[in-house]
Amino acid sequence: MDFNTLKKRASKTDPDLPKYKLAILGDCATQHIATALRGTADLHGFTLDIFDSDYNQIFEQIIDDQSELYQFSPQSILLILCAEKLEASFMCLPERERVSFADNTIKTIQQYWSVISAKTSASVLQFNFAYYNDGVTGSFTLREPASFAYQLQKLNYLLSEAAVKHKNVLLVDVNGIQSLYGRNVFRDSKLYYLAKMPFSLEALPIIAQRTVDVLEALRGHEKKCVVLDLDNTLWGGAIGDDGIEGIQVGELGTGHAFTDFQLWLRELKKRGILLAVCSKNNEDTAREPFEKHPDMVLRMDDFAMFIANWEDKASNIIRIQQTLNIGMDSMVFLDDNPFEREQVRSAIREISVPDLPEDPALYLDILQSLNLFETVSYSSADNQRTEQYQQEAQRAVMKATYSSYDEYLESLDMHAVSAPFDKFYFPRIAQLTQRSNQFNLRTVRYTEGQIQEIADDTTHITRYYSLRDKIGDYGLIGVVILDKLPDNNLFISELLMSCRVLKRGMEEFIINNIIKMAEENGSSRVFAEYIETPKNGMVAEFYQRMGFAKVGTKFYADISTFKTCKTSIKEENYDHK
Repeated sequence: MDFNTLKKRASKTDPDLPKYKLAILGDCATQHIATALRGTADLHGFTLDIFDSDYNQIFEQIIDDQSELYQFSPQSILLILCAEKLEASFMCLPERERVSFADNTIKTIQQYWSVISAKTSASVLQFNFAYYNDGVTGSFTLREPASFAYQLQKLNYLLSEAAVKHKNVLLVDVNGIQSLYGRNVFRDSKLYYLAKMPFSLEALPIIAQRTVDVLEALRGHEKKCVVLDLDNTLWGGAIGDDGIEGIQVGELGTGHAFTDFQLWLRELKKRGILLAVCSKNNEDTAREPFEKHPDMVLRMDDFAMFIANWEDKASNIIRIQQTLNIGMDSMVFLDDNPFEREQVRSAIREISVPDLPEDPALYLDILQSLNLFETVSYSSADNQRTEQYQQEAQRAVMKATYSSYDEYLESLDMHAVSAPFDKFYFPRIAQLTQRSNQFNLRTVRYTEGQIQEIADDTTHITRYYSLRDKIGDYGLIGVVILDKLPDNNLFISELLMSCRVLKRGMEEFIINNIIKMAEENGSSRVFAEYIETPKNGMVAEFYQRMGFAKVGTKFYADISTFKTCKTSIKEENYDHK
């Protein structure tokens, strides 16, 4: 996609598309990146409403409570500081002060972040810096603390360190884009000197795509599952024809490329991306390499689902999607065969189907450049996700042995924990708000820093919910935020739940728990609201089913007359420490 095409898309207005408010502040010209961002957002199916600040007005906009920035009320603020401006400042410093340049610059940037976070709940997106060597001392500059190249590299490191501490800040890796495509593509010197544009027109679509990837993750649109072909995708050759001894995997020749590909997939699995197999093969034959080949990195327990048969792949992928209960647009299908890829694309419009190159040595280069797995959060619970879905498959088998669903639920021996937010779970709570789309009554997204602010604010009552049964532990699966109203009643500003526990009685347990908290607060009523999105239609009638009355677009429950919801889940106390 070139810049002119994005420019045309940016001029379109579709009132039916969801909107996202983004402010852009820079010490360079930002109007072209704003245009590229609008066009890219349109390609992704949403409208970016952008406040593009005047040139080099970062401090003026963030320090003034009544500035255009805060009047705009953005959901995210993008900060763009260009390396060229930094170099100009660096060159004016005496030699003795240059060695502290990165340390002083990161203090200024962190002050920006702190002021913004104190005045607004918007998340902050910060571009890092595209590295270059000024050539004054050649490669020696890499060991010379008083050189700009040394300080620029140090600044990028300090930027990453600082972002870890500022939970409301997300970095956009423009330095990685330059590394991937080259400085000649990334920068146009003439454009910079004429218009103070630090990015070339050729690079703008790539930078805009990477930035929108982050915005999509903030909007709750993340990839959750990779569906994999086997022959010539996870290994070289065909297991049915070549046998276990004939397939290519391991340290030698082409097999090394497949081994590295599997290592990369295993890292995705560790950060919570589900792996599934969809192969045209006999199942016993397809399983054999995972069970017996000594050089296989991935094993059977790395897969949430494993389907090998001779049915069409689109039908099998739909079966995987329905079993895992995730959105089709959160799935990626990887297959070396162009015919199979096109068949799946045609049958399932929402799924991502990258074109893999013929040479397996290039698989990783292509997939890494596509940045399909952008995320804005990570929690320690992510590496347990595959095991949790495998346990769900056990429950499905177990359910078939009971004559009634209620009997099945009783047999699970379910126990839930309800507890106020605490810092141990901040990452997972934020992640759940960002990724939950279906069972989400208002679909508000929170960063980890915002969750911490809510937890510390006495005008809110907070609860996270976890669930376990005799098969295993579901982990943290629900979030509730209650706002204390002036009349001492409560408003449910956040109620969401993982669909993995749907129809287990957990939604009833949560409502009972909310009513109990209202009683303890001395409230006479609990108020609620449902905000419709394209994905949460399943909960449109939720509050009525739970016994709330509806008035206009709002709902309420009278505490004194509320009838407790039936559930098989028992409450227990639990100390994660």
